[in-house]
This record gives sequence, C-alpha cells and structure tokens, in this order.
Amino acid sequence: MAKQYSSYRRVKECLEHKQPDKVPLDLGGALVAGINVHALRRLRKLLGLDEDCAVWDTITQLGKITDDIIEKLQIDIKNVSPNPPAEKGLARNLGKTDGYYGLIDEFGIEYRMPVQGGHYYDIFKSPLRDAETIQDVEKYPWPDPTDCNRFKNLKFEADQAVINQKKAYFLERMSAGMWENAMWMTGYEKFFMDMIANKKLVHAMMEKFLEIKCRYWEKALEAVGQNVMVVSTADDLGTRDGLLVSLDLYKQLIWPYHKKLFSFIKKKAKSKVYIFFHCDGAIKEAIPLLIEAGIDILNPVQVNCRGMDTLQLKKEFGRALTFWGGSCDNHILSFGTTQEVREETKKRIFDLAPGGGFIFAPIHIIQSSVPPENILAWWETLQQYGNY
Repeated sequence: MAKQYSSYRRVKECLEHKQPDKVPLDLGGALVAGINVHALRRLRKLLGLDEDCAVWDTITQLGKITDDIIEKLQIDIKNVSPNPPAEKGLARNLGKTDGYYGLIDEFGIEYRMPVQGGHYYDIFKSPLRDAETIQDVEKYPWPDPTDCNRFKNLKFEADQAVINQKKAYFLERMSAGMWENAMWMTGYEKFFMDMIANKKLVHAMMEKFLEIKCRYWEKALEAVGQNVMVVSTADDLGTRDGLLVSLDLYKQLIWPYHKKLFSFIKKKAKSKVYIFFHCDGAIKEAIPLLIEAGIDILNPVQVNCRGMDTLQLKKEFGRALTFWGGSCDNHILSFGTTQEVREETKKRIFDLAPGGGFIFAPIHIIQSSVPPENILAWWETLQQYGNY
C-alpha cells in the first residue's frame, strides 16, 4: 500500500533529501516566496475565488495567502510570523505627500511608494547616513527584539499548522538580513566605503544586528517549542553578474556574523531545525562559505544570473543543500507565453527534483506584472511533472 503523505511529512522528507510522493509546493509560506497583491487578486479571480485579499506586508505589497487558496493549490507550507511590537518606537505611517505614500519602519528607515502605479515601497532615507563612530551606533534608539507582543499566538499558529492541518510551517524573522539591514541604515554607498575605510563602524553595525537577531530568535524558538522545522534568515549578496563585494571582503566582515547567527539558532532550537537562507543574485562562488556557515536551504535560486544553472548547482551542492525556489525564470514567468512557462518550469523540475531537496516555489516574489494564466501554467506543470 502506498504511503499517505501529509504536507508536513512531504516537506520533512524532502529536507532530509528523500523522495516523498511529490515535490512540495510553497507559495507565501516564506515571505520571500510570496506574490504581489495585484497579481494575487487576478489569480484568485481566475481560480473562481473571491478577488478580495489583504496586503500582508506593506513595504513589499505582498498579498496574504489564505486557507482557501492553500487548499485550492495544495500548498504544503504555511507562514508563522511575529506580530508588530507593542512599543512602536520609531515606526509611523507618514500618509500621502507629494504623490507618494510614506512610512518609517521600526529601525527608523523611511520608505516611499508612488501613489500612481506604485508596486512596492523603496528606501528613501537612511537614519544613520552620518554615522562615523561606534558611539553613533550604540546611542541609536534600536527596536526591542524581545517585545512580548511579537510572540503572542506564535505557538498557537505553529501548533495549528502542524497538529491540526498537518502542514509544515515557515517561522519568519522579525526583519531583513543583518548585512542588508545595516546597509539600509547608512545607505549602500556609505556602507561599501566603510567596508574599506571604516571597518570599526561596520563591525559595530554587524554586532548590533547580530545581537538583535539572537535575542529575537531565542524568544521565538522558545515560543514555538518542539515542532519548529524551518527558520527564516536572509542577506542579499549578489547582483546579476557577481557578488556585491569581493569574496575576501565578505568572508572578513560579514560571514563571521552569519556563522555565529546560524550556530546560535541551531543551539537554541528545541528540535532539529533547518536554516533557510534567502540570497538573491549570482552567488555561486559564495555557496561553499554559506554551507560552512551552516545554511541548509538556499533561496531563491535566481536562475537568470551568472553561474546559477540549476543542473550544475544540483550536481555540486545538492547533497548539502535543499533548493527552495528556482522553479521558473522571472522574465519568462512575467512576459513569456504559457507554453514557454511550461517548458521552463519543466526543465527546472527535472534539474532540481531528483533525490529530494527541492521545494517548488517562485524565484522571490511573483510581481504584479505576472499574468494569472502564467501562474496557473507554472502550477499545472508541477502537477504534471512533480511526482516521484
């Protein structure tokens, strides 16, 4: 008699590099594998569901994936996210000014989105753009990662997913990656210059974000307890053609903090936990260092970047890593025909699925430009070719 697979078991075996009944599907379990709210509304209409859906994440303008679409598309992974803190600190909504919506997040970073034709918010102002000393970092009013409101209902949602719905779940982080968040605080140009000319400031920033992350993860992992499986970490290291900084500079100034964070998470988890690492771009040369640092899952596998060939990545790193994403070139998903989407998606399944270690998911967020017919063709290709 064939095994009966729950979503939880399917994902677990996949992460163990076994072949379950079929390739697991994620759409919106991981925040970075979600869908723009406009694209989601069109998809819901095509699927015969109510078009109304809430914005899940304001800055990225993600649509909320609800149980009706999870059931309709047989999605295997649910999201469990922290709540906003009770103490808002620096965060506030700036409303509408000069043709833009504006907001400030809890780190004090200001964002804007055009009122007309805006798809998501971009960084407008960096609060530590004038920082020069360690004291400038220490005296800044950083958010409290242990604010109790963040962790309310985390255990209930986790238990609901695993025990009642038999789903795997993705335990979300409270903020972006350490390095990228540090760069947003000062601005990219200044941070890159400081990596050469003011390394003490860079270390002070990275130490602060490591502290914030560790304090958050200690409480989050304690809250959800034994059924934790996948935790969310991130840092975008790449462009389309290579790394943002040299590999030597990354290893000297950023990698030690990744290694410390991943080690801390695995130490504090109540059961075996898999480190999901979101990292855009052409990052192949950094993958061995990321594995050494402790990642278990690589996302989003941006296949249209230099060196990110799925067949070669599977051959070189498939025993060490699960690939979460990599399912269809973003340009083809947005602008290709449904047949081109099917052919592209079929290739990625054939490259990445053998031997397990592949979670079928979009390459980052499905943007507002993607036609719902292409999303459906992408999904139908998984149904056709995703069985083991």
